[in-house]
Amino acid sequence: MSPITAGLIQAGVLVFALALIYRPAGAYLASVYTGRKHNRLERLVYRLVGVDPDSDQRWSGYAIGVLGFSLVSVLLLYLLQRLQALLPLSFDRGPVDEGTAFNTAVSFVTNTNWQSYVPESTLGSFVQAAGLTVQNFLSAAVGLAVAVALIRGFVRSGTDRLGNVWVDITRGVVRVLLPVALVAAVLFVSAGVVMSFADSVRVTGLDGITHDVPLAPVASQEAIKLLGTNGGGIYNANSAHPFENPAAWTSIVQVFLLLVIPVCLTRTFGIMVGDRRQGTVLIAVITLLWTTVSAVTWWAETHPNGPATLAAGAAMEGKEVRFDIASSVLFAVSTTGTSTGAVNAMHDSFTGLGGGALLLNMLLGEVAPGGVGTGLYGLLVLAVIAVFLAGLMVGRSPEYLGKRLGRTEVTCAAISLLTMPALVLLGTGWALTRSETLEALNNEGPHGLSEVLYAYASAANNNGSAFAGLTVTDDFFQSTLGVAMLFGRLLPIIAVLALAGALARQRTVPPGEGTLPTGGVLFAGLLTGTVVLLTALTFLPVLALGPIAEALA
Repeated sequence: MSPITAGLIQAGVLVFALALIYRPAGAYLASVYTGRKHNRLERLVYRLVGVDPDSDQRWSGYAIGVLGFSLVSVLLLYLLQRLQALLPLSFDRGPVDEGTAFNTAVSFVTNTNWQSYVPESTLGSFVQAAGLTVQNFLSAAVGLAVAVALIRGFVRSGTDRLGNVWVDITRGVVRVLLPVALVAAVLFVSAGVVMSFADSVRVTGLDGITHDVPLAPVASQEAIKLLGTNGGGIYNANSAHPFENPAAWTSIVQVFLLLVIPVCLTRTFGIMVGDRRQGTVLIAVITLLWTTVSAVTWWAETHPNGPATLAAGAAMEGKEVRFDIASSVLFAVSTTGTSTGAVNAMHDSFTGLGGGALLLNMLLGEVAPGGVGTGLYGLLVLAVIAVFLAGLMVGRSPEYLGKRLGRTEVTCAAISLLTMPALVLLGTGWALTRSETLEALNNEGPHGLSEVLYAYASAANNNGSAFAGLTVTDDFFQSTLGVAMLFGRLLPIIAVLALAGALARQRTVPPGEGTLPTGGVLFAGLLTGTVVLLTALTFLPVLALGPIAEALA
């Protein structure tokens, strides 16, 4: 079987599996967040935290709940790392230093999971399980809650209430993430993924030398790392490590897990707003963007222009042989198109065009299909901008799903949209002015610029993957990347919730003769064009200096 045929089969199996689960999973997610009954476990949680589950909150109260919950989570995770030496299952590993602990706490709470340390030698099993894995669940549930709050803004009429943040977070964990992650973890264990609370195991290699191989509770974290679009691995090699991802078929399962919730949320959106064509438009845009970036990256990796890669027949440096080009590309495009950041190949070793496509995938705003919750509300913000631009072109008041888009709504959407580019460009520019940055780079010229740009794009988009050619262990990178992760997560959330509150206060107006239809091919094209145009206007100059220049060299 040729590599192209094998790659097409893998992509076909992945798409078929997503299409099969799309309708039932989308309907289930809608029922989770529209149901009025609470199960026993949920009621126990509400009693413990003192929450009335039947009360609704204004957007400001909802936002305060998200911010307070996130900041307390950062503090607790920071303390767990600093106090590691006093905790069980620490394996004599001391406290994590202040800068790394801050960066890691912010990273996992914001669903970024950027790791500037070697996990298997830095953290014990208790901090991995009670700290990082718990945040993998909670940060994903927060993203789901914010997306659902925005949908309610479109659905509700003449009210200032968006729901209850504590109910939404609890349901996301109890009814969605925990059950699916449990099944996935069992599947991974059966496939050979490690699940152990021992420190290490002593094995004799083929060379006759005895090695101490680190162990950890990998399968439980691996499942939610992917399902929640988190991405942080227990091993430094992440999903390229055989203890995390032992075979080609498990790699496809991992890609399925990181795509399934963001993809199915478009169906949930259509059901909740009462017009399933709206969800169809969103999934069409996502599919077009994902397919285009996948095709470009696959072509780039199979048509290299360097002497070594030409001799090998493909760009195999930094890729696992058991995955080959196709599986590596599927994983890379999916992880940069979501906020996952997990990798089964080294993105720094991709070709100039291939690595540039992965970078562009993040700079599109991670809406193809985006992270758990974040992808949907990011795409809806872009839909608001697209409708507003269409209204300007024809001279009519813009409306979307029966809600007029005035100054308040467009301002909120603009703040959410512009936060990421500001953080990426300011952070990259500041880093490049430092002489120390040149010493931290493994490469000079356009590729070195791409490494710095990729780092801040990954942080501000809450992705977490890295080119792996930039050393970011000094205080400057630890702090600036941490701030980029924090602001890149929380500022858009505040803006999105303010937008939801403004929409919910409006009375729904019936469509008129001048209303732009948003349930068909025309709007899908307009939305796709808006995504591409805004990214090109913002990032084309720096992309020309980095990956484009490298690809043309």
